[in-house]
Amino acid sequence: MRILVTGGAGFIGSHVADACLARGHDVLVLDDLSGGRRENVPDGARFVTLDIRDGDAVAREVAAFRPDAISHQAAQVSVSVSTREPQRDAQVNVAGTLHLLEAAVQSGVSRFVFASTGGAIYGELPAPERGEIGRPPRPLSPYACSKLAVEGYLGYYRHAHGLDATVLRYANVYGPRQDPHGEAGVVAIFTQRLLAGQALQVNARQALGDEGCIRDYVFVADVVEANVRALEGRIAEPMVNVGTGVETTTRDLATRLARAIGVTPTLGHGPRRAGDVERSVLAPWSGLGAPVTLDAGLADTVSWFRARSPGAGAD
Repeated sequence: MRILVTGGAGFIGSHVADACLARGHDVLVLDDLSGGRRENVPDGARFVTLDIRDGDAVAREVAAFRPDAISHQAAQVSVSVSTREPQRDAQVNVAGTLHLLEAAVQSGVSRFVFASTGGAIYGELPAPERGEIGRPPRPLSPYACSKLAVEGYLGYYRHAHGLDATVLRYANVYGPRQDPHGEAGVVAIFTQRLLAGQALQVNARQALGDEGCIRDYVFVADVVEANVRALEGRIAEPMVNVGTGVETTTRDLATRLARAIGVTPTLGHGPRRAGDVERSVLAPWSGLGAPVTLDAGLADTVSWFRARSPGAGAD
């Protein structure tokens, strides 16, 4: 197959590109490098620097490559940024995706896989509830609104154009290559700070000094497996959750990471972040089987960051 991966220089997209190449597919990566890195793009993939907000450029590259399937990972991914710049969030996540969908229809692309968000779309989930497909959405940030809007557009493109579209609603994804800079990716941020001997900040769930927000952390390898199955037509459902169903507080995450590194963490506390939901846990799609455990995933993540931080942290 010919597979186009948007955001393929980024965290999740580069892993998807790796997996597609390993299965013998021809891969084109589109990325504007605003958050991704050129060195993340696997050697066997073709690469074009492109901003998906440029509709003409998107149409040109899709028409030239004529992919069988598109894996759409490119996005504005920060909830905090979306609350400060909702128009930018919509321009990238909604308008950019529409450029890609129009190009897909014009070039006869048969399959489209969309990286959505379960954590943000389901909104607040009181214990012991988990976000399930079919649950009424309660988006509480512009980021969640933009992802939900695209899910609606995909329904239209399925109906009007016969596009085989699969929505993957991610929990909080972590793993090697995640960017520790900026506001997204608490596992990467905490790992880098612990390896450098720095203190961690636990942002409040409700009140300053509490254990922080509750999240469902899913390892990137499980997310990649879901993407590959969807790209190859091996997921029959139009929408699935990709998570673990296991809840973890920010403080517990910090403690587990410190244990994996072999250090004692210094914990500070910060206020609640705008747009954050307090508790987000997904009911995972059973088709993937048992997910990678948090401790195993954190160990792999720490090993990757440690290899790129010589002399940092403990042995």
